Amino acid sequence: MTRQPLRLCFTSSDRPQALQARETLARRYGDHSAADCDVVVALGGDGLMLETLHLHLDRDKPIYGMNRGSVGFLMNDYIEDDLLERIAGAQKAVIHPLRMTARTVNGEITEALAINEVSLLRQTRQTAKLRISVDGKVRLPELFCDGVLVATPAGSTAYNLSAHGPIIPFGAQVLALTPISAFRPRRWRGALLPHTAEVAMEILEADKRPVSATADNQEVRDVTHVSVVEDRERSLTMLFDADHSFEERVLVEQFSV
Repeated sequence: MTRQPLRLCFTSSDRPQALQARETLARRYGDHSAADCDVVVALGGDGLMLETLHLHLDRDKPIYGMNRGSVGFLMNDYIEDDLLERIAGAQKAVIHPLRMTARTVNGEITEALAINEVSLLRQTRQTAKLRISVDGKVRLPELFCDGVLVATPAGSTAYNLSAHGPIIPFGAQVLALTPISAFRPRRWRGALLPHTAEVAMEILEADKRPVSATADNQEVRDVTHVSVVEDRERSLTMLFDADHSFEERVLVEQFSV
């Protein structure tokens, strides 16, 4: 019995090189709707990959990215030939997003999902003042800082790394809790937590020291309390070329200078 070729759905950023790549590949390999495809091919940079993952969060469609942007850490190299064979032989990287629950000063509750990280940032010149609990136990009574973030392994090489957080090997089943410009205690550099942990962050003096919370690209301002937990009910699948797996990318990043 002959196996049917993979049905691809192409999406791209609005960069000229990405739009051109989409037109070329769609003409060569065919372009199906998101509902009818087997694999979504994202053409752009890491921002486009995150956008595509969020868009297909509940569709159970694997995403194969090709770099037509800038950094492209989450993307494969852009090669037009043998695309179906590359996708068929690609390695899967299954990730679970973070679920953020944020309460504002008005008592409004907002839930959002993050693939990279949930971050809290001060909104004004005033330093943020936070109390951090893990699984219901206060671990840091007061943290004076510009902010703090909780990052997944997939997001550990993004904003987390820029904030001097650790790079997490994929499959390590831990989350990074990383301060952003900690003022007090100065020497606190963050923590690695089990992926099952629930992190709660209470904003102290919220009226004087307002803080916003962001799950990837969804921001909630003037929060008073934010909890973060891995959502094991949802999963996302990224595909990487067999000779350049996600695990290999993370390992290379740890030895970059």
